[in-house]
This record gives sequence, structure tokens and C-alpha cells, in this order.
Amino acid sequence: MTIKIKLLSAADILSIEAKPSFLNFNAPAPYFEKLLAAQKKGEIVFLVAHVGNVIAGFVYVKWWADYPPFAEQNIPEIRDLRVMAEFRRRGVATALMDEAERRIFKRSMFAGLGVGLYTDYGPAQKLYIKRGYIPDGRGLMYHNHAVSPGRDVFVDDDLLLFLTKTHK
Repeated sequence: MTIKIKLLSAADILSIEAKPSFLNFNAPAPYFEKLLAAQKKGEIVFLVAHVGNVIAGFVYVKWWADYPPFAEQNIPEIRDLRVMAEFRRRGVATALMDEAERRIFKRSMFAGLGVGLYTDYGPAQKLYIKRGYIPDGRGLMYHNHAVSPGRDVFVDDDLLLFLTKTHK
């Protein structure tokens, strides 16, 4: 299986939108159009994995992170790594991460990301640890704010543990 990594294009948006539940990510076309515009401005790099003429997954790098500790240290953030079910465990996530890190490490000594904490994120948690990412030491975050002891939060996509990797 040959995996080609390309930058997001307008044609990709049509393909992604054609699958209403693409990667359990029910974002409408305007979401991706906003990301394409951010890419054109140089704010992000949105990478799309193609297997043949099928989009197998995507990820993007946000050069100026929303997460305050990353923003303060100019650590680019890897976001929204998604691989379609039929392409999982076939090297697509690895290819996307390889390319994202290659681009990041040209500009920074560090890469960062946030990972969800419930079962759906299990494969991503394992992947990131195998790739050398370690917790940033700030504990759980909810909407980029520290979760203090005794505080109730929802276990959803906004409850994250942030990880970093140092370029060797």
C-alpha cells in the first residue's frame, strides 16, 4: 500500500464532506475551508494521507498553539490526527506523524500535542508514547485550563493530557 502525504486542497474538502461521518468527525465543509484559508496564510500545515484516490486520514500542525504553555514556548501543536477505520494499523498515522514532525523539527526543537483520555483515544495514546512523546507535567486540562483536585469536568474531547517531544 502506497501512502502519499499532500497538503489539503479544495478538492479534498469535497471528498471529506462526501463522507458525513468521516473519521467520526462530523465537521461541515466551512470548518475545512477555514483550515485551508489558515494554511494559505501560513498559520497551519494541513496534511492529508491518500491511498490511491482515497483519503485515508489527516492531521494538521498549528504553528502557534492555543494551549498557553505551548504558545509561551513557541511549541507547534499537532492536532486532529484521524485515520479512517479501514486504513488503521497500516502505517497511515505513522506516515502523517512522520511528515508533521519533519516539518515541525525544521522550525522548532519541540513538538507538542494534546490527547484525549477516554477509550477512543487509546490507539493514539499508544502511538504517541511509542514515538517518544511524554506528558508536559501540567496534568489534565479541560478547555486548556488545569483541572484542579475536586473539580468536576466532562470526560469528552476537551479533556486532554498534553505531551511534548524533543527533536534529537
